[in-house]
Amino acid sequence: MTDSIQPPLAGRVALVTGANHGIGAATAVALARKGADVAITYFRTVGDGGDGAEGDVSDAYVEARLSGGGAVAAEVEAAGRRAILIEADLTDVETPGRLFDSAETTLGPVSVLVHNASGWQKDSFAPDSADAVGRLGHPVTAATIDRQYQVDARAGALLMQEFITRHRARGAEWGRIVTLTSGEGRAFPGEVSYGAAKGALISYTLSAASEMASDGVTANVVYPPVTDTGWITDEVRQFVAGDPDHHHVAAPSEVADVIAWLCADAGRVVTGNIIRLR
Repeated sequence: MTDSIQPPLAGRVALVTGANHGIGAATAVALARKGADVAITYFRTVGDGGDGAEGDVSDAYVEARLSGGGAVAAEVEAAGRRAILIEADLTDVETPGRLFDSAETTLGPVSVLVHNASGWQKDSFAPDSADAVGRLGHPVTAATIDRQYQVDARAGALLMQEFITRHRARGAEWGRIVTLTSGEGRAFPGEVSYGAAKGALISYTLSAASEMASDGVTANVVYPPVTDTGWITDEVRQFVAGDPDHHHVAAPSEVADVIAWLCADAGRVVTGNIIRLR
């Protein structure tokens, strides 16, 4: 009789931000199916016009953004793994430390970090001009800039610093970091603060890949295709179908499978990349 084969992330603890819906939720489940216990962090939006739920979106999408993540935790547990739910405002600079404290108290040391949460708000230097799918924007203001940078870039950097500080303190030799982006750090007309903040997050992640390599930590950026997290309209589908730079509208699980692969041992030699999915 042979011993059963352990899943590749058995004994690991993952922290996934923005995990109550969409790609974050699918990632939490995908990591659990590979053996990880998962800290599911989320922030319930309140429909203030900057939460990404503007325009012609489904009621289910709005409800998912307002959810507390219980359904995601149930899926993690159905995969035989432990889950903890943590509601957290990533605009608070104290939040990263509290997230790691909560995860470690309940689940153990965090060795997988996936920063998926975004403070997305559409802003533009030409807000009266519609984008490719007919959406108007808001003008660039201090508030639109800060909202995006605080969640995407600043929180991402502070989460990575918290991760590596604790990793080194316990003498760990294995770790995985994955961040999510749109674009590759270049111009992002129509969503200029979003693009700028994601550009900063890319730079932080690639720096982490270099500076944390000797600690056994890999760090990669995943650039998903247009993904149906509930906001996709007929206009968006028509745009994707007619744009040669896009291949299809993806399901969250398709993106999550790539993230989970990067976090498992199969991804141990893949680091310092922007991995574009199509």
